[in-house]
Amino acid sequence: MLWTALTVGAPIIGASMAVGLVVSIFQVVTQIQEMTLTFVPKLIVIFFVVLIGGSWMLATLVAYATQLYSSIPTLIH
Repeated sequence: MLWTALTVGAPIIGASMAVGLVVSIFQVVTQIQEMTLTFVPKLIVIFFVVLIGGSWMLATLVAYATQLYSSIPTLIH
């Protein structure tokens, strides 16, 4: 379960962290301290990551749920 959660969440978290780092460096260099400057680019990148990789993420979660439900009889017996 933890490996599946890490696998599905890693692209979103990684992209968000990368954009946050780039925006933070931009803010330090230009000394612009605007809160929406960090929030809006992260939302846009997360939207595109989910748009591009959403089908893979959903397929991974469905495969995990199918395997989980199919293993219930072996756990009960």
